[in-house]
Amino acid sequence: MFKHYRLRDYDFKLVLMVLAASVIGIMAVGSAMESLQARQFAGVLLGMFLMVFISFIDYNIVLKLYWLIYVGNLILLAAVALMGDDSGGAQRWLQLGSFRFQPSEIAKILLILFFAQFIMKHREKLNTFQYIMLCIGFVAIPWGLIYAQPDMSTSVIVLLIFCTVMFIGGLSYKIILGILAVVIPAFLILLSLVLQPDLEIIEQYQQNRILAFINPEQYATKEAYQQLNSVTAIGSGQLDGKGYKNNEISSVKNGDYISQLQTDFIFAVIGEEFGFKGSCVTVILLMLIAIECFSVAGRARDTAGAIIAGGMGGLIAFQSFINIGVATFILPNTGLPLPFISYGLTSLVSLYIGMGFVLNVRLQCRH
Repeated sequence: MFKHYRLRDYDFKLVLMVLAASVIGIMAVGSAMESLQARQFAGVLLGMFLMVFISFIDYNIVLKLYWLIYVGNLILLAAVALMGDDSGGAQRWLQLGSFRFQPSEIAKILLILFFAQFIMKHREKLNTFQYIMLCIGFVAIPWGLIYAQPDMSTSVIVLLIFCTVMFIGGLSYKIILGILAVVIPAFLILLSLVLQPDLEIIEQYQQNRILAFINPEQYATKEAYQQLNSVTAIGSGQLDGKGYKNNEISSVKNGDYISQLQTDFIFAVIGEEFGFKGSCVTVILLMLIAIECFSVAGRARDTAGAIIAGGMGGLIAFQSFINIGVATFILPNTGLPLPFISYGLTSLVSLYIGMGFVLNVRLQCRH
């Protein structure tokens, strides 16, 4: 299971960037809700330990259990549907004694691991209709369980991860262009139908969030309220910010104008307290982490390693873009955490586990 690796091949750069993002997260969470800062710090310590431990385990040995990984993932998601903990109108958590976690966050990592091995074993069939439909079937089951929680935002991320791993696995450009030629018009038609008030294609609150994005003035005191205040908070930080844990009465954060500051709108805290400079540091740091993952994928010794590293890069890039897009009101409101920064121990630890596999891929890269 453990190999003799060369220390000079260890990606310390990636470790430092992840740690830097986590430090920003600890500070921002502490400012948003001080009572959670210690738990966030503990989550980072646990995540760092797991990341380093997993980084020395040969990922090919773990991937031999890919069917067990897939079935285990389905069992966790099905358990949420059967006996999950309901909170805020969504059933997304499992409670085991005092331990509470969100399986849909773990599912992102497990699906990357499953498809890494599955695609590599059948790579010569990847561009056949039967194989593509088989892959779609394998992602459709966990996707459906996540969507039914309901968790549209995470289900969108799962689809984006799936597209990423299929592309890295070697899906033909001709097939990709053909799929886009069908998917884009279909999406536009679906969107127009979703916005029809008499059609119940999605949940009412989801429809309202899309309508609030299109017409924020009409929903300024309802669905658009938090996003408008988030933009105000980020803008009020100007260049240098108002200062860490400031006591200004005019602070959007101190006035409790935004709920879930420690999770969905953590970027508003960063923008208000650290200004444009702090926001840029956060965006660039997350971008560099994703780029480093893609760089590792480009040097991976096999297809499975490339999918693991590239899949994690795609996860961080897409989720960061959507979270920051919501906070800056360039996207409709969703419930996605900002990688390594938002409060949420399941998300945080899962990302660290994924980074551990990326580090192991880097240790085994071609020289």
